[in-house]
This record gives sequence, structure tokens and C-alpha cells, in this order.
Amino acid sequence: MPPRATPGDYQAQEQAGTVTIAAEFQGHAVPTLQGNLTTEDYVVVEVGLFGPAGARVKLSFDDFSLRINGKKALPGEPYGVVLRSLKDPEWVPPEEVKPKSKTSFGSGDEQEGGGAMRAGKEPPVPVKIPIEVQRAMAERVRKATLPEGDRPLPQAGLLFFQCTKVKGIHTVELIYAGPAGKATLTLQP
Repeated sequence: MPPRATPGDYQAQEQAGTVTIAAEFQGHAVPTLQGNLTTEDYVVVEVGLFGPAGARVKLSFDDFSLRINGKKALPGEPYGVVLRSLKDPEWVPPEEVKPKSKTSFGSGDEQEGGGAMRAGKEPPVPVKIPIEVQRAMAERVRKATLPEGDRPLPQAGLLFFQCTKVKGIHTVELIYAGPAGKATLTLQP
């Protein structure tokens, strides 16, 4: 994910040594260049790191944590754990093909079709997202995630924190403690 033009283009900014950390809380939305995905099990923070010309910094999701409503800070999570809960709001599952009912006219065979069919109700078939769609979503998230390792500034990307409930969030603080120093950013829930 490319960094925004300036740190002022994010909700919050804070200095950590010579590096300016800027961030914006995204809730359960997972913004990517191809459009938003969602996750119900994680919250997302978009972060940008800016510095003087030629500056570099070692980046890791482990350097970030998120404090919600003043409680214990949640550690950053690798993007791979988010993949199992990803959803694409634009993906529509294929139409369910209804099986033809098995009937036996006048034979008196009560076993035909089984108990669920006799009652006229079948258990819902779980929707399986095709593997190609899952791989495409995973690649979109990988590209949007904050890159790791020694990187030139500016850099930007997404950070993930395990949190299922967004309702009732009143305060959000992104905490950075890494090679550039320490900073706490107050974000808008």
C-alpha cells in the first residue's frame, strides 16, 4: 500500500525519534488497492511512517500494539492469521442448485428421500469460497500489509489486531515501540 502524500493525510501523527508515525483506525474494514475486504475477527489500522530524506527503519508488526478503551494492549498480528476470516462484500456466491426431489408416486415407499426430505427441510449448505477467490483476497491483503524488514521511508501498510467487537469502542491508541523510538497515537474509533 503506498503511503499517503503527507503524515497530515492520516487521522493522527506522532514523532518517534526522527520518524513520524501516522495512522488511521479502519475498524473491521481491510482497505486494499482493489477495494475493501472485511474481517469480523480483527480490527485494522492503516499506518504510514515518514522520515527525513534517505532515512530507513526496520519495520515489524511486532513493534505495534493497540489499546482499546484503556484496556490491556492487543499485540499486532501477522497478516496470515486474518486470511481465514476475510470476506469480500462484492463476492456473491453462485446460485444454489436445488436437488430434484425424489418422489415415489403410489409406491408407498416412505424411505425415499430420507427424513430431512420428508420434512421438506434440508440443512443449509455452507458457502465455500472458491480457492481462486481466497488466493486473490490473500494476495490483496499481503500487498496492503505493512512491509517488514529494513525499509526506506516513507512506508505504509495495514496492521491487524484481534478484536471481534467494534461497537462500544470509545478510545483507541496505537502504540509503537520499535527501533525508531516510542510513540502513542490517539485514533478516532
